[in-house]
Amino acid sequence: MLLVILAGLLAVVGFVAVAGGRQWLADRSYHPIRVPAATAPPAALAPALTTATPTAPATSAAPVPTASGISAALAGPLTNPDLGPSVSAEVFDTGTGQQLFSRRPNVAIAPASTSKLLTAAALLTLHKPTDRFRTRVVAGPAPGIVVLVGGGDPTLSAAPAGQATEYPEAGRISDLAAQVRAAAGSTPITRVLVDDSLFTGAAVAPGWAPEDAPSSYACPITATMVDAGRDTPGAGLRSANPDLAAGQALAQALGGAQVSRGPAPAAAKVLGQVASAPVGVLVEQMLRDSDNVIAEVLARQVALARHRPATFVEAAAAIRVTLAPLGIEVGTGMRDGSGLSALDRIPAAALGQALLKAVHTPSLRYLLTGLSVAGWDGTLLEQDRFTGNAAIGTGAVRAKTGSLTGVSTLAGLLVDLDGRQLAFVFTADQAPAEGPTRQAIDGLVAALVRCGCR
Repeated sequence: MLLVILAGLLAVVGFVAVAGGRQWLADRSYHPIRVPAATAPPAALAPALTTATPTAPATSAAPVPTASGISAALAGPLTNPDLGPSVSAEVFDTGTGQQLFSRRPNVAIAPASTSKLLTAAALLTLHKPTDRFRTRVVAGPAPGIVVLVGGGDPTLSAAPAGQATEYPEAGRISDLAAQVRAAAGSTPITRVLVDDSLFTGAAVAPGWAPEDAPSSYACPITATMVDAGRDTPGAGLRSANPDLAAGQALAQALGGAQVSRGPAPAAAKVLGQVASAPVGVLVEQMLRDSDNVIAEVLARQVALARHRPATFVEAAAAIRVTLAPLGIEVGTGMRDGSGLSALDRIPAAALGQALLKAVHTPSLRYLLTGLSVAGWDGTLLEQDRFTGNAAIGTGAVRAKTGSLTGVSTLAGLLVDLDGRQLAFVFTADQAPAEGPTRQAIDGLVAALVRCGCR
């Protein structure tokens, strides 16, 4: 009997270790990081990021680093064995757009979550940051039946009325239910159908591991969901059936009803509707928390805006064709909108160009404000980031992280010792499995922060 108990405990420990490890390697925490550090980042990080119209930083009179100075500063950190044998890198001066350093920029590499920058850039190119996505409830095929019609809002919340949601400015199921009850009058609601037809194709991307969906960091991608794909607000794990979870949330808010999938009747009467947070806010949430589910839903919104089917394949294609006119060449290796797929391959140059474009394009500013600040918020508040010799980057670096098994990436902006703003991309896509590669990447960035590089 003791052996059986021990075996069971080992199985549980093994499951948690594997799931937790995959989750960490997928660049996620079990709960979004929302508490900022005690000290705000200095204004010198980027005045451009806190204004409605981003421009080159106010310290643009500071001297531009030289290419030879940048190369000298990176020479030592690039030899760190924890980076592995395959490193791609780019460094730009944001004021002039001058490329100051380049290593394998056009080689397609695994981007991990830095590919969310491309999803954000494409969405902000096609949508105003004030746009919102709407979820509707319409009359069903018979009295007492209503249909919840998904509109591709990833953060619609099932939090009870009066209770704060995890996602600021989110639409609420409770508001939908109140509208439906008012429209239905004395007719009891006995059945809720869920119409998820806005999205088509597979709900899980090629290259996702079996344990990815559902997990704490991903779930099947549906047009109807609550709380970024959770069964209940704040749940650690995402739902295996996020569309039905949304239907259940509405049914409970209506006092209880049966829930199943089904199409909305043509020209059905609208009984209620709610709007998502603005696109700009959704982009910031996606980037700062590195939320895969929000990213995949927003990628499908790119496809829909280009009148394409809302699938993984078409979303990636829509992102590519949207960004090409901006000089951002994604290539054909994108397989999803979040970077979770092990098959994703994107050149580092695309990430660098996206950052440069965002600095000088007002409509893309939410790509920048969504970047985490080292030691302040988001995924750069994690305890192993910018510590030790790299601590000089605290408050001076704003970036998007990316981590998968054997992959570590960081792409963003920094302010160097002279007050000059630089854009950077560093990727290590053959990293040692057990090595502290994230710290080695931080060391590359810190070398630029501490140097005027002239």
